[in-house]
Amino acid sequence: MTSVNVTTTNNTVTVTADGATTVVQNPVTSVVTATTVGPQGPIAQGFTFDGSARVDDSIVYFDAASGEYKADADVTKKSLVEGGNF
Repeated sequence: MTSVNVTTTNNTVTVTADGATTVVQNPVTSVVTATTVGPQGPIAQGFTFDGSARVDDSIVYFDAASGEYKADADVTKKSLVEGGNF
C-alpha cells in the first residue's frame, strides 16, 4: 500500500512519496495531484451491461435473448404508461 506523508512548516507543505518530493510554498499558487494506480474493485460476475444505445430517460432492463442488461430506446420512462407492464 502506498502512503503519503504531509507536513506543514512556515507556510510550506512538503509531500514525499516513494522517493519523490513536491514542495508547495506560499504565496506561489500551485495545484499538486498525486495518484497511484491500484485495484478498481471486483469484477461483477454474471452482470453484462450494454449502454451503447442509451437515450434520454432510458431504464435498465434484462434482455433474455442477449443475456445482458440494456439501456436503450426500447424501454424508457416516457414509454411507460399507467397499467403498463413493468
